[in-house]
Amino acid sequence: MATAEQLIQIDTAPRKPASKPEWLKARAPVGENYHNLKRLARTLDLHTVCESAMCPNIGECWQHKTATFMLLGNLCTRRCGFCAVPKGRPEPIDFDEPRRVAEAVQQLGLKFAVITSVNRDDDNIGAAKVFAMTIEQVRERVPGCGVEVLIPDFQGNAESLRIVMDAKPNILNHNTETVPRLYRAVRSGARYERTLKLLADAKQMATATGSAISTKSGVMVGIGEDTGELLQVFRDLAKAKVDILTVGQYLRPSKDHLPMTRFYTPAEFAHLKREALTMGFKHVESGPLVRSSYHAHEQAESGAAL
Repeated sequence: MATAEQLIQIDTAPRKPASKPEWLKARAPVGENYHNLKRLARTLDLHTVCESAMCPNIGECWQHKTATFMLLGNLCTRRCGFCAVPKGRPEPIDFDEPRRVAEAVQQLGLKFAVITSVNRDDDNIGAAKVFAMTIEQVRERVPGCGVEVLIPDFQGNAESLRIVMDAKPNILNHNTETVPRLYRAVRSGARYERTLKLLADAKQMATATGSAISTKSGVMVGIGEDTGELLQVFRDLAKAKVDILTVGQYLRPSKDHLPMTRFYTPAEFAHLKREALTMGFKHVESGPLVRSSYHAHEQAESGAAL
């Protein structure tokens, strides 16, 4: 079992890259929807996490008219060991960004929009307000469009979470990412207990107001955890009343990121899905190429969210 200290070590020695298994080979992005979305994002000065995080499903999701827009700039205030999003000191928050995202959603005729962001630990309240404004403006321009928000932890700021929940997204997502033992190496600045509390609080807020808001979280595998630890995370998330769970393979973005310890097989992903479903989740996506917004439109249409 790999320890957090072992995972922090970055291998700088040159070596031949290991070939990916067949089940991890995604199709190259093609299609009219893909090219239209990419062109419009550039025109409106918008970022998508699909591109910034080098998601392997970009072609499939964009062709299904599902896109994940990344708010609050393209520079994150944290340095998580797994993430390909650039790090640095961000620009001031752009409060016109929600209008531009809503315009893009309208022009593209999106059926489902996923809204995420970099961490903005410099202004958690301002960040939450941008999320809420984006939800409201998308709904105003495209009334039939579903909205999922994948939020940061806001450093545990309860007011920030309340601001987002009051805007009533269809799905409130916050990723757990990994097991508690590896948090220090994998999620810089985050706390496992804080993640569970945010998800539990979100469900309590939705229940208290009678809102049909589903909660969701995602976990990566192949970064040093073992199956027993993963299943305990699933139990913790189920106890927090999380509705939707995603489980996907960690793929190392570069040699400067945490090393991958192993590939999980499709059979292992199927086993994890079966186990999770016995715990009470309404919907589980588990597979090698699954990412947090993968098949988001199907999760909404399945009745888990709407």
